[in-house]
Amino acid sequence: MSELHHLSLHELITGLEGKQFSSVELTEHYIKRIEKLDGKINSFITHTSETALAQAKAADEMRLQGDNRALLGVPMAHKDIFCTRGVLTTCGSKMLHNFVAPYDATIVTAIDEAGMISLGKLNMDEFAMGSDNESSHYGEVHNPWDIERVPGGSSGGSAAAVAAGFVPVATGSDTGGSIRQPASFCGLTGIKPTYGRVSRFGMIAYASSLDQAGSMGRSAQDCAYLLQPMVGHDPRDATSIKHDVPDYVQDMIDAEKRDENKPLAGLRIGVAKEYFGAGLNSDVETVVRSALQKYQELGATIVEVNITDPEITLATYYMLAPAEASSNLSRFDGVRFGYRCEAPKDLVDLYTRSRSEGFGPEVQRRILMGTYALSAGYYDAYYTKAQKIRRLIVQDFNTAFASCDIIASPTAPTAAYKLSDDLDPASMYLGDVYTIGVNLAGLPALSQPVGLTPNGLPVGLQLIGKHWQESQLLTTAHLFQQHTDHHQQHSAIAKETV
Repeated sequence: MSELHHLSLHELITGLEGKQFSSVELTEHYIKRIEKLDGKINSFITHTSETALAQAKAADEMRLQGDNRALLGVPMAHKDIFCTRGVLTTCGSKMLHNFVAPYDATIVTAIDEAGMISLGKLNMDEFAMGSDNESSHYGEVHNPWDIERVPGGSSGGSAAAVAAGFVPVATGSDTGGSIRQPASFCGLTGIKPTYGRVSRFGMIAYASSLDQAGSMGRSAQDCAYLLQPMVGHDPRDATSIKHDVPDYVQDMIDAEKRDENKPLAGLRIGVAKEYFGAGLNSDVETVVRSALQKYQELGATIVEVNITDPEITLATYYMLAPAEASSNLSRFDGVRFGYRCEAPKDLVDLYTRSRSEGFGPEVQRRILMGTYALSAGYYDAYYTKAQKIRRLIVQDFNTAFASCDIIASPTAPTAAYKLSDDLDPASMYLGDVYTIGVNLAGLPALSQPVGLTPNGLPVGLQLIGKHWQESQLLTTAHLFQQHTDHHQQHSAIAKETV
């Protein structure tokens, strides 16, 4: 029982079905680990242990009565960007330090209906703006592989909690790499689905045309289990799209019947030289190229493709995303909910001090950038031009996919760096250089662990798919993981027993 957190989600489901342990025992195990070890990591903002134990007891009773939902009684946790009825939802910001949502986000409801048990809300970069989880009002999150390093962001709390063995899976959100980059830094698998695949209702918006919820776990199979209840059309979300939903786990099972030695025969993986240019750490490149060689050994064919220069993509993203953020965050004015300054002198003082005191430096920086881009006299020169380039980025991806099925790249140019490295904003933004194009094009993408650097830090490989091809990405990564053990490696914190 002391190593229950080392089991995969599939093994936990099998154990619950076979009565090897109960949901109460499993939930208590994770709660005990959180209480003893999260002081080193700071992955949680809000704990819901008491409610979780009551849900676990109810789940055990339902299993005894014949309820066969696969995820029934399995613990998880939500990134604190998703509204949860009756539970604090902060978005990692002082601005929402006292906000208790009166309703659940659609994905929260769906996961609850699947029978999963939430252990709480996870830390994140403030309003999902950051790549290292150092901008949270609730303190920086530490990487379980090396607590002196960042876990990535903005879903750093989600990645750290899974990597530390506090939960088997967690939700995340991805606006420019916020699931994939922390998955890479923490040795996990994380998937950002096609834009419109998962409802955004109840997910606090950063950049509405880019945000998408997804799942994080140790393996592709773990991610598939959690993603399944999340996907589907939601009439409450105008950006949610009606599209057939495959059975992700069953597709993996079917794929396992392929040629054992060459299960990926016929798969064309595109590799672009633009993703291997200056700025890519040599140790990271070595690990990534070794993984691509393994894919070839499993039957895949590597083909050369071209995509938009990542630096152009980066500039486009950091024009459009802040513009949308400046609009979305205008609702936080100190009047209706959230932080309100003390004793305002007049309405202007109320607005000014509530926002300057409630928002942190990075959020204020992006609001100012976005407001400038949208202002009279600059709208056409900056925002409109960026939107035109965004269309060209989509066209470049479509052209590349004409000659391949999946595009592979490093997830991030480096492994996890030291906390408080005092990176200037531009340097931090460069950490998203390989991931943001996916969000601009609305494509699905996945990061999977493919090895360690010489100093023992995880490296992620990004797989980018065509629209609606999440199942192909998950199955491809799963078949790779059936022949490797990178996803089974444990962080230093996960190896600790309590």
